[in-house]
Amino acid sequence: MAIEYDLDCATQLPPLEVARRLEEIGKETGVLDASATSEQLVNVHEGVLTRLGTWICVIDDGPLQPWHPIITGLGFTPTVGVGFRLAKGVEVSDQQDDMVRLVTPLLERIDGDAVLHFQFEEIWLLRRNGELSLSENDTLWRPERLAVVTQPYRRETHSMDA
Repeated sequence: MAIEYDLDCATQLPPLEVARRLEEIGKETGVLDASATSEQLVNVHEGVLTRLGTWICVIDDGPLQPWHPIITGLGFTPTVGVGFRLAKGVEVSDQQDDMVRLVTPLLERIDGDAVLHFQFEEIWLLRRNGELSLSENDTLWRPERLAVVTQPYRRETHSMDA
């Protein structure tokens, strides 16, 4: 079974624009190579592989049912999602580090509420009403990952239980 993480965002931007910004960040950080394109990122049948083999895809999240866990548990309706499927045979922690290298600057370049989670069960980060909070779990947010976060944040554990 694949390990997958999702960044769900309530933003006014269309998926292609989110993908463009993610492409820029990926190339700036070296997580994506020069051949990666935003058009590939929004193609669910194609996606893009990172330098470590993590598959990434940007999708239109809507329309969602009113009982969706993010709507009922966190109080916002995502419009764009970014999926991260980790590669097998590659250190999980290294791929998670790359995911953080992509997600945290992306949040500086897009507006709206957002949540990064593992299967709706473990919330890594939540941005609501412009305030960013990171899980209090120190195994998720080790010092080297915290160092990547350049915007103000607080540590708080969230769940999607309504």
